[in-house]
Parts: sequence; structure tokens; C-alpha cells
Amino acid sequence: MKARIPQLPWPEILKNLRQFGFGRMGTILDRGECEHLRNLYSDGTRFRSRIDMARFRFGRGEYQYFAYPLPPLIANLRDELYEQLAPTANAWMSALSQPGTFPRRLKQFLQTCHAHGQTRPTPLLLRYREGDYNCLHQDVYGEIVFPFQVVVGLSRPQAEFTGGELLLVEQRPRAQSVGHAIGLQQGEAVVLTTRYRPAQGSRGYYRTNFRHGVSPILSGERFTLGVVFHDAA
Repeated sequence: MKARIPQLPWPEILKNLRQFGFGRMGTILDRGECEHLRNLYSDGTRFRSRIDMARFRFGRGEYQYFAYPLPPLIANLRDELYEQLAPTANAWMSALSQPGTFPRRLKQFLQTCHAHGQTRPTPLLLRYREGDYNCLHQDVYGEIVFPFQVVVGLSRPQAEFTGGELLLVEQRPRAQSVGHAIGLQQGEAVVLTTRYRPAQGSRGYYRTNFRHGVSPILSGERFTLGVVFHDAA
């Protein structure tokens, strides 16, 4: 993992993240790693909570938040991705004149989260079956928010499920919203903005707001890994 993540095409990923609010990263997990993570879903000792989306009117389907200590594969992935994304996160905050900076290492960032009462881990596994979907939302769990998160497909489209595209909607000031539908292959990842991005205007930068969700599953079963970097209150 430590060799794999730095070798991704980061200039192109970050260019697309700045321009569109998301950047495709390519394949970051192999099939065995994907199936290993999927198999964890039935092990309740690995998780701190399970959410039934229909109960809370979030959509249909369910997801579980991992407990600490995270599985080594996820912990390493979270560390390595954060290190690559932190400099761009700081540039975004500066462009939007937002307070605060993000340290280079995830360990130091999580210390800030914990000092603000955000101590619960947020990486999660999501499971969708036929007819399930996820309403548009933002993964904000407290005062401290990292501006990016990563979604990894763990199932094979067409072979194991159909439908279930990742949806991303950008709301622009005084303009119509822009939507994207992103299909992910097994092991493929995408980094997306958690809440907003700085867009260049004639008078400098302005903020556009983002929400994301999942379109209905037409058949089969779809598993996804969500890597959120800030912990929850």
C-alpha cells in the first residue's frame, strides 16, 4: 500500500478535483483486498454502529462504521491518502479564506479532532441490494471537517450488480446545479469534495456546494468502502 498510493497520477487527480469536485484515482485495491473487506461486513466486532438508511430516511440500504483499531488495510489506506491530499486541502482553505490548516500527517489531524470531542472513527462499509439507494448528503460529523473523502468500489459492476452509480451534485450560486454520475469498477477509487470547492470567478474564488449519493441498485448487491478522514463527535 505504501508503494501503491504515492505512485498514483496525483497531478491529474488533483487537477480534476479542483475543476470538477472529484478526481478518479484508478484501481487502488486488488480483487483479493476487495473481497477481504466485503467479508468483514458480517463480523460485528469490527464495527461501532450499523445504520439502516430507511429508518432515518437517508434512502434504502445499510452501512456500518468501523471501530478502532481499524483493520490494517483501511488504516494504512487512510494514512497514505491523507498525506497526499493534505497540501491541496490547505490550498482550498486558503482560497476560500477559511480558518485552520491541516497537518501533513493524519495522526496529528486526528489529535485535533479528538481535542474537539470528535473521537469516533468514520471509515465505513456500505451494502446496497436491489432497490436500495442513498439520498444526496454531506458527511459532516462535527466542527472539524477534512474537505475530501475517498470512495472505493468493492463489487464488480454488471457481474455482481447493475445501477448504483455514485452521484455528485454541485450547487453553484445563482446558477443551475451540475450533476455527475460515476460508475466504479471493483477496486477503483474516486476522491470527492466533502462540502464545497473554490471556483475561480472574475473577482476571485467563490464557493460551490456539493452533495453526493447513490442511484438505485437495479439488480444484485453492491459493497463500497468510504474513507472519511475526520472523526465524528
